[in-house]
Amino acid sequence: MAETEKEPKKKGGLVKKLLVPVLLVAVLGGGGAAAGFFAAGMVGGGEHEDPNAPKVVLKDGTTVSAKAAGLKQPGEGSKLDAKFKVTYFPIEEPFTANLRGDTGFAQMSLAVSTYFDDKITVALTDHNIAVRSAVLMTISEFDAMQLESLEGKEQLKDKIKDVVNATLTEKTGFGGIEDVYFTSIVVQ
Repeated sequence: MAETEKEPKKKGGLVKKLLVPVLLVAVLGGGGAAAGFFAAGMVGGGEHEDPNAPKVVLKDGTTVSAKAAGLKQPGEGSKLDAKFKVTYFPIEEPFTANLRGDTGFAQMSLAVSTYFDDKITVALTDHNIAVRSAVLMTISEFDAMQLESLEGKEQLKDKIKDVVNATLTEKTGFGGIEDVYFTSIVVQ
């Protein structure tokens, strides 16, 4: 009776051979994706700040990043004058523009305010021509009737603030204008 006993076949050998590489690819791929998202600032560390971006100036004169100061988006009406130092910057030359629909013209002088350091005022000076062009185009979208009312002037201020921030962002990578002020305005 010398029967040779055969070893029973192991079940699942094929499954194990396929499962290990699939799990390995999933773990490595997932780890790579997580590292990529972290590096892109989408998880973990949050957004990486531009070291060249202007800093917010606090009342005591110290400067911090916009993120550290809790300022999410410059120019969105944060109105945190009690916390930050406000810098006013007059735009030297007045603006004269024809109004929409041949209803006359407007001449005005403007000033802006910012909570940021002098990088904003330097950017306004460096990109004066682009800012002036954008402001003149914005003024010409209004008609005399609109600019006779306080509401119309407020709308113009808001649009000018948006267009100046957009122009600065396009040219320098950051905006930073919190408000626009009319220092003189004549509509004829």
